[in-house]
Amino acid sequence: MKRIVPGLFIACFWLLLLLKGSTLLFSVVVAVIALVGCDEYLRMIDDKGRNYRQRWFVGLILATPVIGISIFPQISLLAFFIITPFFVLSACFIYKYQVIEDIFVKFSQLVFGLIYVGLCGAYLVLLRHLPDGGSWLIIATAITACSDSGAYFVGKAIGKHKLSPHISPNKTIEGAIGGIFAGVLGAMFFASLLMPGINWFFLVLSAILISSVGIAGDLTESIIKRGTGTKDSGSILAGHGGILDRVDSLLFAAPVLYYLIVFMGM
Repeated sequence: MKRIVPGLFIACFWLLLLLKGSTLLFSVVVAVIALVGCDEYLRMIDDKGRNYRQRWFVGLILATPVIGISIFPQISLLAFFIITPFFVLSACFIYKYQVIEDIFVKFSQLVFGLIYVGLCGAYLVLLRHLPDGGSWLIIATAITACSDSGAYFVGKAIGKHKLSPHISPNKTIEGAIGGIFAGVLGAMFFASLLMPGINWFFLVLSAILISSVGIAGDLTESIIKRGTGTKDSGSILAGHGGILDRVDSLLFAAPVLYYLIVFMGM
């Protein structure tokens, strides 16, 4: 029950936000999620601990792409919202160079956080601004959620061949295949409810790609956890861990789905 009740609350909130909430409200919520996610990421990578104000200042820099796109939702400005915080991070490290140990490692970790949370998170906002963006986000969420569940149950039942044993020993190739299949089924179910006139070939292709990159997103967070000795990114979501634990697959899925829709004219 400790996992089921919070999980149902999170799912209902997300569905209501996408079905009934305005684009502005969605952007505000995603910006807050990005800020919390950046703080979780900084907590994971900082083994010596930062003071509260410094951590949130750096987190604000990492979340700049999401916040900037929320205010100015144009894809042409995305590069600006990436380059600017990159220069700010560089300036901060130049200023503090004499007192930071392993400076290249720390700098690389922050740049990765800028891309991982800031850049990928910005595509959630960009997706919402597309025609039928709310429906597409529900479908993307269904794909990643169904893929994650399918991979778990199939892997537990028949999984024998390890997918990436050095990163996540419990994940199997059989589970990944089952997850992709479950992701396609989830996409078809929600698309039939929200977008019955959709091109089904495009949907299935997108679901396969999104399920695959969602698995990669999950493994990427596992790399971060393994590298930092962290079990969960946080505890804000009760039995579901932190924000990043819930959106790791969706962060990878959002850019892929955005460009699929834009380039294939859907």
